[in-house]
Amino acid sequence: MSTQNVENEETAASKSKRPSDSAFKQQRLPAWQPVLTARTVLPTFFVIGVLFIPIGVVLLHFSNTANELIIDYTRCQQVGGSQTCADILKNTTGSKCLCQLNFTLTADFTGDVYMYYGLTNYYQNHRRYVKSRDDEQLLGRLSQTPSSDCTPFAYTDEGKPIAPCGAIANSLFNDTLTLSQDGVKIDLLNTGIAWPSDKRVKFRNPEGNLTKALEGFAKPLFWQTSLDELDVSNPENNGFQNEDLIVWMRTAALPSFRKLYRRLDQTKNQFTKGLKAGNYTLDINYNYPVISFDGTKRMILSTTSVLGGKNPFLGIAYIVVGAICVTLGLALLFIHMRCSRSNMEMMNVNPHTQYS
Repeated sequence: MSTQNVENEETAASKSKRPSDSAFKQQRLPAWQPVLTARTVLPTFFVIGVLFIPIGVVLLHFSNTANELIIDYTRCQQVGGSQTCADILKNTTGSKCLCQLNFTLTADFTGDVYMYYGLTNYYQNHRRYVKSRDDEQLLGRLSQTPSSDCTPFAYTDEGKPIAPCGAIANSLFNDTLTLSQDGVKIDLLNTGIAWPSDKRVKFRNPEGNLTKALEGFAKPLFWQTSLDELDVSNPENNGFQNEDLIVWMRTAALPSFRKLYRRLDQTKNQFTKGLKAGNYTLDINYNYPVISFDGTKRMILSTTSVLGGKNPFLGIAYIVVGAICVTLGLALLFIHMRCSRSNMEMMNVNPHTQYS
């Protein structure tokens, strides 16, 4: 009987959940806990404020050196007509519309000039939208059975596979934006707009003739041209390696976003230094509907600074944080000088000392 009790005690001890007696598991490791006093807190606030405010001013200055012009063309009027292009597309599915907007650059856009298109209220970050693609297909490995993630944009009604499949590719932005000045068209480049790593690693054309490779596939339902006709003038920018497609396939994180569309061709003598101040015309082949989801479309012309495009947020954020730290430092310094006790008073504190 005693032997059985001993075995039960040993079994209970072996099944015990008590942690082992080590410094780590028993939380006996040496630790350092800062003591927050006026001598440590106040200098910290003032140092952060003194550093952050000048940094914010410098960042804001660099951001302001970049020029930017934004034109909303959502409801531009049809050339020679009385309706807006948005209403025409809403009433007649698949119709085309041309519109024209005149604008003025009040200052020279010197340096590299970029054209972006911007969309609002467009949720490219939706989970099902982001998944709706076939990465194997985008690498040029065509299959008659596209990825199930592409559903319902994997096959046509006749059962023919779509290339490229998925909701992202199907909704490719297809407005055409061109610039002109005094009736002369300004050359814009459609290459060099995508991330080099994307074009080098994530997108490939099938080997051999692209048109023959796509014979067993249909174009996406929303597209007006097939994949092998995206840029017939430049085979390096055609098919899955078309940079407009690559830029669009990199989905945006926020519902209001802009994507790089074109670069100013600065090899021409007139535009080597950028765009000069003056009157310009924006010609739009209006194909992309956005009214149905209360969206808007914009054309953005922008130059860059040493920090990139025009974006004052970072500079403002530094200035605001610095100002808050200085304000808190001054407030705490006032409280410390007004309400603190001397060392002698603190030494004489006892249980009978009155609170004041």
